[in-house]
Amino acid sequence: MDTSKVIEIRWHGRGGQGVVTSAGLVAEAAINEGKYAQAFPSFGPERRGAPVAAFVRISSKEPIRVRSEILTPDVAVVFDVRLIETADATSGLKGNGLLVLNANKPISELERELDNKWELAVVDASKIAVETLGIPIVNTTMVGALIKATSIIKLESLFEPLRRRFGRLADRNIEAMKRAYEETIVKTRMK
Repeated sequence: MDTSKVIEIRWHGRGGQGVVTSAGLVAEAAINEGKYAQAFPSFGPERRGAPVAAFVRISSKEPIRVRSEILTPDVAVVFDVRLIETADATSGLKGNGLLVLNANKPISELERELDNKWELAVVDASKIAVETLGIPIVNTTMVGALIKATSIIKLESLFEPLRRRFGRLADRNIEAMKRAYEETIVKTRMK
């Protein structure tokens, strides 16, 4: 991914999955690396399980002046694959964009379902979260998948923000993030 320009990431999940937390952690880690970043949520009448979106912009070169929602993201991170249809999570995703999915299907099946429209990164984040954290909250696992697929920040840059955010639970969240990083399958489209 070309990190010399502003990278726009749109996050999709359900209330309670940690979408807003993930966006904030990634932005904080980018800032700690000396980059410019912003993160903000999009809320409606939220309740646990309702669709939620969050946005992150990262620039390694110049301050970010735009403050609007991201309508044409470079990357869409989807915590629940069903949101592709129910919440139109791929809406506006650039033709050369990247879709990072939490799914337990083979990547070849997902490629067919999505008509091979985008670059694709897939991880069974729910399984990793349950096995590592004991709960199906996939925020840190999806951060690991994003980093594997984009290299937009270093994995180690998340350690401090995770420790600050999760306290005594930080080590398990770091473990889940690392495991997702290792298990994420990234498939680029044939150009």
